[in-house]
Amino acid sequence: MTKAPTQDDAARGVVDEVIRSRAAVRAFRPTPVPKALVVEILEVARCAPSNSNTQPWSVHVLEGDAKRRFSEALLRSHARDDLPASRHFPHELPAPCKSRQADFGTRYYSTLGIDRADAAARYTQTGRNYLFFDAPIGLIFTIDERLMPHSWADYGMFLQTFMLAAKARGLDTCPQVSFVRHEPVVRECLGLPAGQTVVCGMSLGYAQTDAPLHRLAMPREPVGAFAVFHGFDGEA
Repeated sequence: MTKAPTQDDAARGVVDEVIRSRAAVRAFRPTPVPKALVVEILEVARCAPSNSNTQPWSVHVLEGDAKRRFSEALLRSHARDDLPASRHFPHELPAPCKSRQADFGTRYYSTLGIDRADAAARYTQTGRNYLFFDAPIGLIFTIDERLMPHSWADYGMFLQTFMLAAKARGLDTCPQVSFVRHEPVVRECLGLPAGQTVVCGMSLGYAQTDAPLHRLAMPREPVGAFAVFHGFDGEA
């Protein structure tokens, strides 16, 4: 006898679909996103877990002229190219991570029609980050620089919760670490308090679904490649 679907089954299906459909979007429509909707998403995101309920996140939300001025300042800094390169990764990535990073670069630039050897074209494309890929809303996330890696892990859960809450409301996002290099400019533009450091930026808006990058599907490793199970099926 076939078991009738339950309310839990329906909820699980909705949650799974939101998670699986979330992707980094790098082309947005100009459709405005109301402040009330951003607040609603933040209301959900603030429920993310954190060690001892420390809630280490601070968020700056930009729209309209404020976002335009911010982007212009970042693009000027990008054009000057006089700030030290930020260290997103160690000098030598572990081999599995390195191969996945290389695969991403190949897919990303080939979709845009940019030769990987064309450093100037790649640098120009990086500048698109500072326009938030034309999304109507830009966000900058900061954290107290005294906090330890465990609080940064908490921050990751907050960011993921924010992105899933946005996706559940028909919005798309792109988390962007590129802003970290230009922290002095970000600090000046946003008046960041002393001791606050940039975690990342994020674009928020409605995806331009006919853009080539919207079809950029990144593979994920199978569970067996990263998970080790202990004690199941009679194992010691």
